[in-house]
Amino acid sequence: MSSLDRRSELIDAAFRVVSRDGMGAATTRAIVAEAGMPLASFHYAFASRDELLRELVEHVLDAESLAAASTLRLGSDIRASIVAALTAYVDELAADPSRELAMFELTQYALRTPALRHLAAEQYARYRATVAGVLEAGAAHARVRWTLPLDDVARLVVAFTDGITFAWLADRDRDGALRIVAFAADSLSTLTAPAPGPATPTEEPA
Repeated sequence: MSSLDRRSELIDAAFRVVSRDGMGAATTRAIVAEAGMPLASFHYAFASRDELLRELVEHVLDAESLAAASTLRLGSDIRASIVAALTAYVDELAADPSRELAMFELTQYALRTPALRHLAAEQYARYRATVAGVLEAGAAHARVRWTLPLDDVARLVVAFTDGITFAWLADRDRDGALRIVAFAADSLSTLTAPAPGPATPTEEPA
């Protein structure tokens, strides 16, 4: 097995352990056992457990960015687009709740580990950038513009999705989550205005 393949296998194994058993169980021994490798293999791939966890966060963020982009559903207006995108997010959360639970645990671990604290800021910067791309595409399709800076609107969306995620993980109430989706869409759509249309050509004098 190449070093690159070994690293990839260990990253996938670490995420399975964190998703299934939590951060406390994600020891080096548990990770190599999950990957079906001897303990010595770990040190050929990573200098430390924290290095592996840093790679894990970056790997999951790449996957989540692609997943977030895939939730874009362009509706007839900006509110419909927001509802469709957030509903798709709720459905993905319900399909694999352990994934988001693992991401929250990894974020908290990073915040409590000085050498990894920057990863939490990078994680949320990536979330905002991904959401901003979805918002920009939705606005263009609906022919509106955002009246606040796009990054500020993206921050609001990320705050909504964090709240939806925590609440759903606690109560598993899809209808309740969709009521928050409707409120979010109502609120966010008020932050738009009609986009300027193309200039009307001036008629040439006869």
